Amino acid sequence: MAGHGITSKDLPADRPFDAADVVTATTDEQGMVTGWSEGARRLLGYRPEDVVGRPVAELLAEDVQAVRESLVGRQSWSGRVAVRHRDGRRVEGELLAHRRVAQNGCDWLLVWGTARGPRLPGDGIPVQWCFDQSPCILAIFDTDLRFVRTNADEERAVALTGEQLRGMRMPEAVPHPECERIEHAMRRVVATGERQFLEVYLRVAGESRQHAWAIHLAPLNDPAGRLCAVCFAAQDTTEQYEARQRLLLLNEAGSRIGTSLDMTVCAQQLADLAVPRLADFASVDLLTSIDAGGEPPPGPVTGPVTMRRTARQSILQGVPESAVGLGETITHAASSPAAEWLAARPAAYRMTDPALVRWADHEPVQAARLRDVGTHSVMVVPVRARGATLGTAVFLRHRRPEPFEQDDLLLAEEITARTAVCIDNARRYTRERTTAVTLQHSLLPQRLAEQTALEVASRYLPASAQAGVGGDWFDVIPLSGARVALVIGDVVGHGIHASAAMGRLRAAVRTLADIDLPPDELLTHLDDLVIRLSAEARTDSGPQTDGDVGATCLYAVYDPVSRRCTLARAGHFPPAVSGPDGTVDLLDLPAGPPLGLGGLPFEAAEVELPEGSTLALYTDGLIEGRDRDAEEGLDTLRQALAQPASSLQAACDAILDAAEIPGRRDDDIALLLARTRALPADQVATWEVPCEPAAVAQVRTNTLDQLTAWGLEELSVVTELVVSELVTNAIRYGQPPIQLRLIHDRSLICEVRDHSSTAPHLRRAREFDEGGRGLPLVAQLTQRWGTRYTRPGKTIWAEQDLPCRDVT
Repeated sequence: MAGHGITSKDLPADRPFDAADVVTATTDEQGMVTGWSEGARRLLGYRPEDVVGRPVAELLAEDVQAVRESLVGRQSWSGRVAVRHRDGRRVEGELLAHRRVAQNGCDWLLVWGTARGPRLPGDGIPVQWCFDQSPCILAIFDTDLRFVRTNADEERAVALTGEQLRGMRMPEAVPHPECERIEHAMRRVVATGERQFLEVYLRVAGESRQHAWAIHLAPLNDPAGRLCAVCFAAQDTTEQYEARQRLLLLNEAGSRIGTSLDMTVCAQQLADLAVPRLADFASVDLLTSIDAGGEPPPGPVTGPVTMRRTARQSILQGVPESAVGLGETITHAASSPAAEWLAARPAAYRMTDPALVRWADHEPVQAARLRDVGTHSVMVVPVRARGATLGTAVFLRHRRPEPFEQDDLLLAEEITARTAVCIDNARRYTRERTTAVTLQHSLLPQRLAEQTALEVASRYLPASAQAGVGGDWFDVIPLSGARVALVIGDVVGHGIHASAAMGRLRAAVRTLADIDLPPDELLTHLDDLVIRLSAEARTDSGPQTDGDVGATCLYAVYDPVSRRCTLARAGHFPPAVSGPDGTVDLLDLPAGPPLGLGGLPFEAAEVELPEGSTLALYTDGLIEGRDRDAEEGLDTLRQALAQPASSLQAACDAILDAAEIPGRRDDDIALLLARTRALPADQVATWEVPCEPAAVAQVRTNTLDQLTAWGLEELSVVTELVVSELVTNAIRYGQPPIQLRLIHDRSLICEVRDHSSTAPHLRRAREFDEGGRGLPLVAQLTQRWGTRYTRPGKTIWAEQDLPCRDVT
């Protein structure tokens, strides 16, 4: 029966089928004929052009009103109706009128026949034919969930005949966890009498690969309504399933790839996403020219190319497919397929394709690796973004039996393109960050200045890549009189603009420190500078800046002679001080507003620090974080600073360890530790000088005696002249009291102090002038000289380098 077409011999003899027995026509909602079949023409004699467009009522041979009333409010109606033949005779038949919803509105389908009822093609086709030749897998299970009946597709799928399957349970025929799920769903059908639906993905004995199946389960009831069997229908939905999986993978690529601004991480995210859902192995090779954020070559890549194996992933332990280690480089000749793939379109290959055979000739070691694992299908996709080529991505299959198809290639191309944009974004960020870090490091002190007053140690940790380089800075600045200035600050924001602003502020602090401004006055001048920088930024602001510059700063000056420290802060956290006895306190300093607000005063405070005290200056990144408030961070700092350490360097490390700095930092961290020293009393000599010219002789005598006591006779001539000139100027132009101080430190320092604020200045003496030559002589004979103002008065100082001693 399944081997030939349907004929009248296959149908019951009492009802032979004849298409002429059936009339079909259509009308619109107003009853106008819109369609007329060939059967209608043969049976009633009307041609389509005779009736289309006419009212259907004209064809009826009985009460039209009665028919219309029968149709009111109904979707379908059937009954016997007489129709008028073209030759005028009356023909009776059975009419079915059905209201349909069409694309352009509603119409009526009319089916009329002269036999005992309207008949359609297919009446009398045996049901067994439908079951056996159904385009989907069908089976019937009894209430014990055992096979009763199967169609040909079911038998072909499980590779067993119907007789062999009869009486078996599904998990026995197909031992797979998914079949356990199906049987569990069939039990629910038996228990509830409700239909069930589920989707499974498995490979059956009659198939060479895994397929997706849509499973429909329905109860089969006898005429009395008792459940007597379960109907099983399975449709192969592999194509739809794989399309959905590709869409899911593509959607997942949007959320999983590009979560980092690290090129290596982005490349590895592509490999991890592709394996095993798309490929059994994936690798990403990037041009070494973009390693540090460099620009990729413009246009097509030509000449030998060097690439780095940036990422790889495999379903096999140890990644045996790759002959190149992660992070290793390989150079391809210009004529090699690997180099040509950079400029080619994405492509899928079989291992026997000429292109891969040629590639194997150039890279026999790698080709042997692929053959060893059974690779049969390869996809090569260039990594391109914004018109530039960054590298190539390679995908292999060796465990999945099906080769790559066109849809796989399109998917690989799409996720690689998304990854390429992320890699290029990371490259651009790497370039900007490298520039910012280089700029910042160049602006920070490369080594701390050598001086006697303090032992210093520092640490600087830039923010993580996600946050960007910040504007934290610190400095140690030697001042006159053996004093030392300590400064630490933090520019608001991140990136190259913050680094540039930090550099300008650091240069300004050094300039202001060179003229020996007190800490509060220095911060006032720095505040004015920040206001000017903000005004310039608002004028020239671009998309990378918000137009405002803000900063915090702490400035301290320590004098090893008096062991006193003068400090002022602008919105910065106060320093912590660890005394020689191990007690740790935060200095109580006037807060001061952040730099850039303007119009508000800064106040300085002076404290005495015993020798051996440790000052800790820091930025907010050390004590504040996403999961920690400032109070908790300050407590941690105090506890760490109180612990004994073998050196200041070790103390810095201990403080950072105690702070538990996360790998992903939101802000820069700057830490500066300074342990105080004091100059011994025998290295400082001070004399009060009477305000009269005759006192200069005694001053010279005292100076020479002190130099002899210090063993600095070699400096006697210059020092005597410098002291004479400075004291004479103070007597002549200054105001009493006048004081001379000599300090024997890393240099010989001569200081003359008076209570006048008149500034000395160099001038060029004319040939017959009696004065004006003193300061030029001082400037020529000493290495450094200058003036610092105090309350009240001023101090003029000069420094000479100590003579070199022959230690042999």
